[in-house]
Amino acid sequence: MNFAPSPIAATEPPRDCPLCPRLVALREDLRAEHPDWWNAPVNAFGDPQAWLAIVGLAPGKHGANRTGRPFTGDHSGPLLFDTLAAHGFVSGTYEGSPDDSLELRGAIIINAVKCLPPQNKPTPEEIHTCRPFLAGQAAALPNARVFVALGQIAHQSAVKVLGGKLPKCRFGHLAEHRMPDGRILIDSYHCSRYNQNTGRLTPEMFDAVFARARALRDA
Repeated sequence: MNFAPSPIAATEPPRDCPLCPRLVALREDLRAEHPDWWNAPVNAFGDPQAWLAIVGLAPGKHGANRTGRPFTGDHSGPLLFDTLAAHGFVSGTYEGSPDDSLELRGAIIINAVKCLPPQNKPTPEEIHTCRPFLAGQAAALPNARVFVALGQIAHQSAVKVLGGKLPKCRFGHLAEHRMPDGRILIDSYHCSRYNQNTGRLTPEMFDAVFARARALRDA
């Protein structure tokens, strides 16, 4: 598994993180129902020297919460990893399992919320409670100058972690925000099954986000 090693590892919550009672209760229920699943906070995945950091929302029930790796095992993974591969961030092959040969080069995935929320909807309090972990991970990425936020919740957490102001940084697909220290945040609609099925996010739209990220780096 290409989980990012220290210093990123030092920023992860404990496996039995007790901070959000509602998420703890769901975790315990799923551990009883599916003892072979990961059922724990999901770690960052990727290159600790990455120049690109991708901020996701939270683990999906049948994706990262089951497999233990972000965007692995559900409908969002193929689009994300195929797009990253097209832009040179991937070695190996994505097969929907943490035991496949997939590795990220120059990119890392970090989540705004580390644990599975009911109905994939964390509360504002849960988002706020988990934000120090995101802040710690952003701080532990010395080469990350470009961030991509997948969805509005990830956008809001990323703006706050990177020192921006939300009234000045409105979410929108392909919207671009320069943070006070020069880091750049690009917004994207989340690559969820719903957004793909409804056409809100097309492969071409998603590709444009990472093409822009690479153009910023090359510039």
